[in-house]
Amino acid sequence: MLSAFVRAFRTPDLRRKLLFTIAIMTVFRVGSFLPTPGVDYGNVQQCVAETQGANDLLGLVNLFSGGALLQLAVFALGIMPYITASIIVQLLRVVIPHFEALHQEGQSGTARLTQYTRYLTIGLAILQSTTIITVARNGLLFQGCSVDVIPNDGVTTILIMVVTMTAGTALIMWLGELISERGIGNGMSLLIFTQIAATFPTAMWSIAGGDNGVTKFIIVLGIIVLVIGLVVFVEQSQRRIPVQYAKRMVGRKMYGGSSTYIPIKINMAGVIPVIFASSLLAIPGLIAQFADQTAGWVIWMVNNVADPASPLNIGLYVLLIIFFAYFYTAITFNPDEVADNMKKYGGFIPGIRAGRPTAEYLDYVISRITAPGSVYLAFVAMIPLIAFILLGVGTNIPFGGASILIVVGVGMETVKQIESQLQQRHYEGFLR
Repeated sequence: MLSAFVRAFRTPDLRRKLLFTIAIMTVFRVGSFLPTPGVDYGNVQQCVAETQGANDLLGLVNLFSGGALLQLAVFALGIMPYITASIIVQLLRVVIPHFEALHQEGQSGTARLTQYTRYLTIGLAILQSTTIITVARNGLLFQGCSVDVIPNDGVTTILIMVVTMTAGTALIMWLGELISERGIGNGMSLLIFTQIAATFPTAMWSIAGGDNGVTKFIIVLGIIVLVIGLVVFVEQSQRRIPVQYAKRMVGRKMYGGSSTYIPIKINMAGVIPVIFASSLLAIPGLIAQFADQTAGWVIWMVNNVADPASPLNIGLYVLLIIFFAYFYTAITFNPDEVADNMKKYGGFIPGIRAGRPTAEYLDYVISRITAPGSVYLAFVAMIPLIAFILLGVGTNIPFGGASILIVVGVGMETVKQIESQLQQRHYEGFLR
């Protein structure tokens, strides 16, 4: 691996792409520390020291912003509005026939869907920035803090903050597209990777600074290595369904007769089920924050639904992850469409008739494979809670859930792209 990186930097074209990607990632991190106009940076740091973090409801947003949410920085929203917009556009393909038609048009339709995603991202950025500023003004971002993070809460100041955070989200989209066009890897994925990886050193340092810190640090480090190995093993695992293409004559040339396979991953839904489940479970706690704190139903909801360590919360979390794993897999992989395409080009699965029987067979295989994949997702998502119960290191440990899945997945995909470009430039053939 180290020799591959050395060869990559020795190749002028690839070196320029790598340096450009690193430069964009650096600019991205600088924006995460640049405070939004109207925010008292000194008071923010004092609140962070007093409360040791933000409200649990905003933990997912803070994770994807690399801690910028706590700073109320220009990039406080991070990449989260774009992720939400992309998921919504994908879900709308099932509901709105026009979106599905655009998806099937090819490159032109995909460009139109991308434009819709950008517009929706800006709208969500306005909504989320307004919500976060309101939460900060009401003291819910840092509960128990003795100072105000927004001293002047006039209308003009609030509007400037909303515009600044929204512009920061638009700039993040542009930076991600620049990486995709002129750098290495998928731009948006690399920016998410950057923000999540940036929180790891602080989280590990907080573990080492507590009681029995060195022992816990070594144990957590060992668990991280094991979890990364598990995630790599499962993410690389796939069921290969063989496909045979019949020979056919077109003029004087014969086409087809080749054998290939359909790779079906164990975890086809990726990290989406974990994000969906976390977002839905945060809604009851959000409702309870704005209701009467002495009401009986509010107390019950806070103790049973909003508490991450409660049995009801754990059960709902696991069930939601399994449900969304099946739901999102059904959206992204359409057996009928795959079977029709195979039939159109003369392909068939050995032993299975083309057409409807092929679609039923693919649906059967997908259902069987998604079962262990959903259980695996639930287990990875529960690792922070397991570590909290066994080690008492808190539920914000830097592995498990969405963070480790994204970091490992993006890392493997980026390395594969670097290796493929190296093979194009240093192909040795049969003889050295």
